[in-house]
Amino acid sequence: MAALPTNQRVDSSSLESPRTLEQFLAQQREIDLLRFITCGSVDDGKSTLIGRLLHDTRQVFDDQLSAVANDSRRWGTTGEVPDLALLVDGLQAEREQGITIDVAYRYFSTPRRKFIVADCPGHEQYTRNMATGASTAEAAVVLVDAEKGVRVQTRRHTHIVSLLGVQNVILAVNKMDRINYDKAKFEAIAGEFVAYARKLGVTNVEVIPVAALVGVNVVTRGTKETPWYQGRTLLEALEGIEVARAEGLKELRFPIQLVSRPDANFRGYAGTIASGEISVGDAVLALPSRKASKVREITTADGPLEKAGAAQAVTIVLEDEIDLSRGDVLVHPDHRPTLARTFDAHIIWMGEAPLLPGKRYEFKIGSRYVKGLVDSIQHRIDVNDLSTREAEALDLNGLARVRIALEEPVAIDDYKLSRATGSFIIVDLLHFGTVGAGMVIVPQTLSRSADVVWQPTRVSAAIRANQKNQKPCVLWFTGLSGAGKSTVANALEQALVQRGHHSYLLDGDNVRHGLNKDLDFSDAGRNENIRRIGEVSALFVDAGLIVITAFISPFRAERNKIRERIGNANFIEVYISTSLAECERRDPKGLYVKARAGTIREFTGIDSPYEPPIAPQLAIDTSKLELGVAVDQILSYLENKGFLHQADPGL
Repeated sequence: MAALPTNQRVDSSSLESPRTLEQFLAQQREIDLLRFITCGSVDDGKSTLIGRLLHDTRQVFDDQLSAVANDSRRWGTTGEVPDLALLVDGLQAEREQGITIDVAYRYFSTPRRKFIVADCPGHEQYTRNMATGASTAEAAVVLVDAEKGVRVQTRRHTHIVSLLGVQNVILAVNKMDRINYDKAKFEAIAGEFVAYARKLGVTNVEVIPVAALVGVNVVTRGTKETPWYQGRTLLEALEGIEVARAEGLKELRFPIQLVSRPDANFRGYAGTIASGEISVGDAVLALPSRKASKVREITTADGPLEKAGAAQAVTIVLEDEIDLSRGDVLVHPDHRPTLARTFDAHIIWMGEAPLLPGKRYEFKIGSRYVKGLVDSIQHRIDVNDLSTREAEALDLNGLARVRIALEEPVAIDDYKLSRATGSFIIVDLLHFGTVGAGMVIVPQTLSRSADVVWQPTRVSAAIRANQKNQKPCVLWFTGLSGAGKSTVANALEQALVQRGHHSYLLDGDNVRHGLNKDLDFSDAGRNENIRRIGEVSALFVDAGLIVITAFISPFRAERNKIRERIGNANFIEVYISTSLAECERRDPKGLYVKARAGTIREFTGIDSPYEPPIAPQLAIDTSKLELGVAVDQILSYLENKGFLHQADPGL
């Protein structure tokens, strides 16, 4: 069999070796650890890439190479070249089929960093295994076959990586040797992937052309093969990733995994600290029971401690004999997580049978098991273009935003802040298999709503809409002050009433006289103003009404939250696109003059930004369209989309 090809060997003689065991251990303690995964579509070369990393960093012993050479004759898929994928794919089924089925973890190190890599399967059938591997990763290497380009499974894996909070992504465009290291094809793939990753909010993306089979740009630079590429090799990129471990939740979260009761004289609560610190003498609160106590002692296998921090496995003894059990969470009283029965989440469905709203499942959050259900699927996410659509069920590998309703309250945090208390799995009550994984989205923090469960009513939203012979929706007018929002909105409501429709107009100025009179005009105050209006609008839509809102609503993210709350199909964004110059010329309330003079601060368009919609359903410039024409344009849109019934000729 042919010798293993490589561009050059790593010159280990240039690396300074420690002289004693103590020096070696001290050196290793100073080197940080990076956990990363390889993912992507099937046959893109993930296992081969890891095998190449292990080989070219001299992590493979001679007897392992000899075994790979022998196994390659029987199982290999690389011809005369030893199949490095066999260093990772150890299951017989994997070798027979030439694919990765289960997640394989490998450890290797360089003088700059230690690594744990999870080789994840690419087949759609094993997406659940990929999600498992990504759940503890700090970076992801996404592979793309240079011949086939970005595929559906590539997008699905990248989306899952982003949902799981991995913000460091390396795209390895593999098998460049098969396209003769074509720069134009590489750049086309890179552009498509980066644009997709940016839509997902992935902040750090690096693209590298590689040929894992022959070792180009993996550990050593392919100067002959890719002279046009001046970036880092894959190993250099992995060594250079800066993981922001300091970010995230700083407050104490200690999920209890075991009540330690070796004899009648000792009761301790064992677990691993998820975040924050705890010290002897600290006041703590147990959730969900809300029982308070103080820390009497902290013990470990190595002896007692005065203080312990995140990721430490400890046993905590409290001063009071309070009733705690596995799944309870200890926190500091002044920094509590949300205690809730209902919350929103992104989920990845892993069950062969579809997810059905209303069906009872068991939810494991931390160490706690609670029965509950998926109350509703707010929308399903299309991994190809990230569009959302309504769904009554969720099939295998589906991604969706849902609302969870549990039978008991649990302590949760936003997943972006804490993986330990912001993630959960869903267990089927029939066969006890894991059928889903979820990430909590910004749980409600108002204490009055923490333990409130949505009460379904016998009269449904559909019944109310049918009674009114119309399809309810929200027409969300947005634009600068003076653009004409209220004028068009008032004329539209008059036209709807004349045609026999049931509607309600929420005007920005009027709402601030009552519901929102306690809010100021700071960014936070404006955001809360829009949030409340969104909730009111959602209730009116549930009542079967056509809701018209006229608010500046300057921030795109807040408008998108309302769209998600109400549902994309029922949210119509109407951008009153009249220019700032025209709005200032009109200045119906004299506000622009005051803003320019400095007597009004944080005025939208002057010293506070306005973010126009990117793709509104309707855009109307009132400086160019007459009022009647603008109203007719909106009515035509509503008719064409099926929101309005035929006008009653008797009206």
